[in-house]
Amino acid sequence: MGIVLKQALNNTVITYIGFAIGAVNHLFLFTKFLTPEYFGLVGVILAASNILMPIVAFGVPNTIVKFFSSFSKNENSDSFLTLMLLLPLGLILPLLGLVYVANDLIGDFLSQQNAIVKDYVWYIFITGVAMAYFEIFYSWARVHMKSVFGNFMKEVFVRAGTMVLLILLYLNTISVDIFLVALVGLYVIRMVFMKMYAYHLRMPKLNFNWPQNVKRILSYTILIIVGGSAAVVLLEVDKVMLNQLIDIENVAYYGVAVYIAVVIGVPSRSMQQITSPLTAKLLNENDTAGLKTLYQKSSLTLFIASGILFLLIVLNVKELYVLIPEAYRGGFFVVLIIGLVKVYDSLLGNNNAILYNSDYYRAILLMGLLIAVLTILFNFWLIPKFGIEGAAMASLLAFFIFNTIKLVYVKAKFKMLPFTSNTAKVFGLLILIGVPFYFVDFSFHPIDNILLKSIPMILIYVFVLYRFQMSEDIVGVIDKVLKRGR
Repeated sequence: MGIVLKQALNNTVITYIGFAIGAVNHLFLFTKFLTPEYFGLVGVILAASNILMPIVAFGVPNTIVKFFSSFSKNENSDSFLTLMLLLPLGLILPLLGLVYVANDLIGDFLSQQNAIVKDYVWYIFITGVAMAYFEIFYSWARVHMKSVFGNFMKEVFVRAGTMVLLILLYLNTISVDIFLVALVGLYVIRMVFMKMYAYHLRMPKLNFNWPQNVKRILSYTILIIVGGSAAVVLLEVDKVMLNQLIDIENVAYYGVAVYIAVVIGVPSRSMQQITSPLTAKLLNENDTAGLKTLYQKSSLTLFIASGILFLLIVLNVKELYVLIPEAYRGGFFVVLIIGLVKVYDSLLGNNNAILYNSDYYRAILLMGLLIAVLTILFNFWLIPKFGIEGAAMASLLAFFIFNTIKLVYVKAKFKMLPFTSNTAKVFGLLILIGVPFYFVDFSFHPIDNILLKSIPMILIYVFVLYRFQMSEDIVGVIDKVLKRGR
């Protein structure tokens, strides 16, 4: 876990910097410098682009991670990487023609409930393609165990650029239309920078002698399109369906609440950048013992991080909502529900990496497709009844079913669970901290209230974790910090 923890910690710091910038954007700048209608439009464009991304990526990012370590010679890896660069064009070019020919029809479909969306089909397509090739080049770097720069570009670059654009918008230096064009441009520029970095690590040499296992690679890639699309549907379809079913302003209100909750999943996002290629390597080497160790350690570490983040956010969210415009303050239930989803995700550790990089990926991808369909049905059922709370409930139902299926499937096929006795200890510790602090309340400024409640919670949590040695990796990090402080 040494390289995992080191890069995961670096990635976590970078990701939290990005999320801090994003929090300023979502909670203060977007809410004050854009109308809810245009803020909702931004949410729809990005959500739709994220749904398009795995389709045009042709499953290549996951395929690079799974197969790259199995090629021992540069010549073979060159032919593999050439194939990976060209495959997405097989979908991008036909889709380009489709968007050109059927732009009005697609716009009419997306704008059934909200007319403002009609003119932004090209924005969605260009952003989706830029996201796809960014992920391809990011995977290119990750298989060389270099994830930090890509994580910076993914988590910080666009958010920082968006902050600059919002300030320019506030100063009337740019119009809303130019802001939206420049936002798309940020994703294109990010993709170009990631390409340059990936080529710096390994300059591709075009080799059209396809790998001997090309049929297996293509079979995996095609199935990953289905699986990747299903996974993104689980994450992003709620925003698109809110646009389809109710007024677009609700996408903005929902987006603020979700952004607060997804902070809980930051450690998981950070660790997965390095655990995914390591998991693929362990599977390729049939190292079952190493795989089990990685599974359990990643689960415990992520549960420790996500658990305390969940408490900090849920117990302080009312104070946080006081700081933002009143129209956005109705999302406590959404924060709670999406927060629980993120904790469950974290508790599974590198479960996704095990399934997507193993020989059992076909079954889990088909299950993911089924859950994606159920998610859409849940949203159709719950959004008209409960609005943004319905979208959150739909996500909870879908993720609970899907995560439970994945947990049971790994247990059945690999005879391992991510939980240990320390998992139960951490769970008990979270309850012991959360219950009494739920009743703690102060009458000061909201920021003072957040600090007065959060600092004691964190200190107690870290002390007990260290005192009772609940996590080898966490204890190691604390020891390093203490030694540096001496």
